[in-house]
Amino acid sequence: MPPLTILWHSRTGGTEAMVDALVDGASAAAPDVPIRRLHAAAADARAALDAGVLVFATPENLAAMSGVLKDWFDRTYYDLLDRTNGKPYALLVCAGSDGHNAIRQIERIATGLRLRRVADPLLVNVGAQSPQAILVHKVLPESELARCRELGATLAAGMAMGIW
Repeated sequence: MPPLTILWHSRTGGTEAMVDALVDGASAAAPDVPIRRLHAAAADARAALDAGVLVFATPENLAAMSGVLKDWFDRTYYDLLDRTNGKPYALLVCAGSDGHNAIRQIERIATGLRLRRVADPLLVNVGAQSPQAILVHKVLPESELARCRELGATLAAGMAMGIW
């Protein structure tokens, strides 16, 4: 079975905590589903081509997806074009204020790659508005981590059942 592949970047730990929770939920719900967690800076196009389901996870940086995830899309887009049609994907965004532009950016790229969204984007807003709040290590509320675990469980269970 191809893996549930998470392409992620985190600067202050919020997105990484979301990814950890997603992996925990996926592992608990469907232990036989392989999970591949790749930092976007170290991933190439093969990561997406080999994936059963893709999860993109990013902080909101300056009202956009992180530059590290954007770099991954820049490096791989043309290698993936017409080779990922219909591949299922989901999206995690850890935002300081809004996050919707980061979601729009990734969804627009995913549309160009003809990926198929299988879950609503999961957005966690930490309300970081000052330089100190923006730069501090993020600790997410249990309620938000539970949402991430639930998404991971849903994605892995869907893979185990052959839904996607």
